[in-house]
Amino acid sequence: MSRMRRAWLLWAALWALLLPRVNAQEGILHASGNGIPPLTKDYCIRYSPSWVSLPNTLDNITSSSLENLTSKVFCSNSEVPSTLVIKDKAVVVMRGNCSFVDKARTAQSHGAKILLIASKSGLSSPSGNKTDVQNVTIPVALVRYYDIMDMQQALGASINVTLYSPSLPEFDYSMVVIFLIAVLTVALGGYWSGVSELEDLKAVTNPEDRETRRKKEENVTFTPLTVIIFVVICCAMLLLLYFFYKWLVYVIISVFCLASAMSLYNCLSALIRKISFGQCRISCCNKSIEVRLIFLAGFCIATAVVWAVFRNEDRWAWILQDILGVAFCLNFIKTLKMPNFKSCVILLGLLLLYDVFFVFITPFITKNGESIMVEVAAGPFGNSEKLPVVIRVPRLEYSALTICGMPFSLLGFGDIIVPGLLVAYCRRFDIQTRSSSVYYVSCTIGK
Repeated sequence: MSRMRRAWLLWAALWALLLPRVNAQEGILHASGNGIPPLTKDYCIRYSPSWVSLPNTLDNITSSSLENLTSKVFCSNSEVPSTLVIKDKAVVVMRGNCSFVDKARTAQSHGAKILLIASKSGLSSPSGNKTDVQNVTIPVALVRYYDIMDMQQALGASINVTLYSPSLPEFDYSMVVIFLIAVLTVALGGYWSGVSELEDLKAVTNPEDRETRRKKEENVTFTPLTVIIFVVICCAMLLLLYFFYKWLVYVIISVFCLASAMSLYNCLSALIRKISFGQCRISCCNKSIEVRLIFLAGFCIATAVVWAVFRNEDRWAWILQDILGVAFCLNFIKTLKMPNFKSCVILLGLLLLYDVFFVFITPFITKNGESIMVEVAAGPFGNSEKLPVVIRVPRLEYSALTICGMPFSLLGFGDIIVPGLLVAYCRRFDIQTRSSSVYYVSCTIGK
């Protein structure tokens, strides 16, 4: 492996520990048009159940006609024209200028059935004095202003809406899929590392070649010093992303495309070389190259390019991202080697401190009270670009999380690579000591 390829691989791996975490009181706005057949669309809302609770299902709920009054803020009765009739309607007004309670009182006094508050700056749960809130009897929820615009464009001017908050599923079945992907990747990556170790040992027939191989391995081995430098660079780059996310996210996407394309090539070429037929070669630059490997390289590059172009297409782009991500993790686990158990302990210990600090301690330091890890992993509000450092599987149960920015269950690459390096070390240890895979199997099961 060339130094440039190792550099790409190491740099891309810096983002493997990022994983979004979201915690919010969320519900669903179900909107329907009056067309034939009627078009429907769901949108995310945020509400406070301490005000007025929402039903869990759409059964036996009467929809309300939506009145778009985003030109008003509803801070007082004087803002409501005498000719405006909003009785039994769902009213949407703009956020700002007064409290949520004032808006709710104004809408409620004119007979509104539902109050929606459009926000351009993000969603937060409605809040207010406990005594004042007791007088509010209509549902109050925040909705994105851009969703209101999208609603009118998609469904027309005449829209009926209902609000509900389905219960979260007791078990996320998509996590079973993610668990299987992670375990199989760790096990296969560790096994592949052992196969590579065994082939190297069989190829070495004299002490001079063995010494050459040992020196070559130092270039792709995580020594204790390399581990410390790696974690320090992780911290520095995470901070850079926190302050310059808007620009650096595209750098990370580019690095991921290059590293994952090379990783996919390495994974598939290892399989193709096991096939005895189709080994036609051509000469180029004093080298003999298999034609099938040229086509394979083109396929791997094309796969990464297609993902890069359609990366925000949630319906199917996640499949390509998972394939590229698994290939990246496999190649990383196979290529980078822990020389001894001490390096494994240092790596795991430092990454534990890294995680604890950037997830649980930084909220006490940042102005908005959010952890740096969460801010970087989830991306700033309004930015559709996300760091491609996770395995994504669509949620199999429909809930508010599916609508409110978390339609996928996620697992960071780091949760695969870090235990994978230890499993690979155990597999190579079994090979070198000629034991019966006892450490590899026990470590894989323990992970």
